[in-house]
Amino acid sequence: MSKILETNEVGTNIAGKYLTFALAGEEYGLEILKVREIVGYQQITKVPKTTHEIKGVINLRGQVIPIMDLRGRFGMEEKDVDDQTCIIVVENEREGRITPTGIIVDQVSEVLDIQIEQIEPPPQFGGSSMIDFIRGMGKIGGKVKILLDIDKVLSGADVSGWADMAMEMGNE
Repeated sequence: MSKILETNEVGTNIAGKYLTFALAGEEYGLEILKVREIVGYQQITKVPKTTHEIKGVINLRGQVIPIMDLRGRFGMEEKDVDDQTCIIVVENEREGRITPTGIIVDQVSEVLDIQIEQIEPPPQFGGSSMIDFIRGMGKIGGKVKILLDIDKVLSGADVSGWADMAMEMGNE
């Protein structure tokens, strides 16, 4: 019998509302409180010298938002943009400030209220910290949804630095 989680490693309750989305045929979830908005895919301005997962920036109602391809971040194969592709603008905390960042996903699914009884701890793969961005595994209707800690997903990528640089370029 597996241990049921009540809180994550810092004592925060992980049950609650999650925006679910598809990526390479798998279902993922983000805390709804981290989601600012969902926008359709739009033209992205490339920023020089970025990593492959950083696609560039967009101008969203006057604010420059860095855009990350979540497939690239997770080492997945690229996919052509289609009418289901969208950008989820999340607010992640970085060095004490909230930074909006867009993540490209294949398709947004729904908002689910996931109860603590439906969440199991992330699997352990030989003690590897490579999956420390997973908050838990949501078991909903016979399927598993990978619940992400978006701050940790974005922590290794310098998306805020690229947004700052793009804003400076736009003001010249």
